[in-house]
Amino acid sequence: MIFLIVIHLVISILLIVAVLLQSGKGSSMANVFGGGGMETVFGAETPAIMNRITTVLAILFMVNCILLTTVSFKYSASSVIQQELQKKSVPSNPVEEGPVQQQPIPTTPSTDVPPAQAK
Repeated sequence: MIFLIVIHLVISILLIVAVLLQSGKGSSMANVFGGGGMETVFGAETPAIMNRITTVLAILFMVNCILLTTVSFKYSASSVIQQELQKKSVPSNPVEEGPVQQQPIPTTPSTDVPPAQAK
């Protein structure tokens, strides 16, 4: 599981770098503001190899996401929601069942409170 997470991080970083290295179709406006440096490295258009690298990395990213999801379900016996429901369904302090006795309700207050005065 840890191995898949490390691979996932590496693929994610490589995919970000591959996307950022590609020049957009409307890069002529970027040249006005000093963004024309990429054309000297890769030429005016993105080479086919960069498109293929990006495609392969995107496919690897999706496959790794699916693998991480399926592997995580195999390692966990139940979900967090199921664990919380089990905690709530099992009482922590079992109460002895028997007849419930009600306490008598006092009809007069137990303390001496002076009556309210009218103004």
